[in-house]
Amino acid sequence: ERGEGSMEGGDLADITDDALKYETYEQYLDSQISPMDLFYLEDQDLARQLVELGYRGSGETLKREEFEARKKAAEEAKASKLRNAPKKLASADKDLSHFPFLHNLAEREDLVRNGKLTSIIFIRDKNSKGQEVSGYMDYAHRLKTENFEPYFERKKKLMPRPSDLSYYNWETQHSTSNSTPNFQVIADNEAGLLFKNKRDRKVINVDPKSLPGDNSRRIEIKTHEYLQVVIYDHVTRRKT
Repeated sequence: ERGEGSMEGGDLADITDDALKYETYEQYLDSQISPMDLFYLEDQDLARQLVELGYRGSGETLKREEFEARKKAAEEAKASKLRNAPKKLASADKDLSHFPFLHNLAEREDLVRNGKLTSIIFIRDKNSKGQEVSGYMDYAHRLKTENFEPYFERKKKLMPRPSDLSYYNWETQHSTSNSTPNFQVIADNEAGLLFKNKRDRKVINVDPKSLPGDNSRRIEIKTHEYLQVVIYDHVTRRKT
């Protein structure tokens, strides 16, 4: 028999693979118990102990600590690979040439997801009951909390909700406002509605008669998709 010192690279790789293959150390030990062992020993725990001590099983057997350490390392490597894998954009491979609003959202998706840009979307349109509603949405927060593919595929229509930064139903006069992880809502009576970026503390003024503020710009989208759409882009410069 080969001693431990003569263990070949292939065996090491196999052992590491084993750590990934099995959920628990017990499952790993069980994989090395033959039906014949169980027949003669009539005791699974005893069979496991013999495998762990190296009396049974094929090749080198990992000790519990080694198994746990390798499993943890393998899982961390797997998680890191998943984290660093480029995520496919919800707008990828969608032809939006005839839909100006969705085209504008698609252009911003990557920058917004990466935190290089924050965008507040103002939409005014009729809801499913035919009531006129309007609202300001935090695009980054919406992207993070829901799947946008159905919007880019035009299976669903992006509309303001009472949970957005600001929402108003013109018929029922129901209004709501909520801060998000990116913006704080400031209901200033004189200046109207303001949104303060939580990252760089800059204030965005959405009054069309006023300038939107530092590092911000207001873009009105001419489109058949809604009654009115305005996008407020804010380039975040984190204070150093």
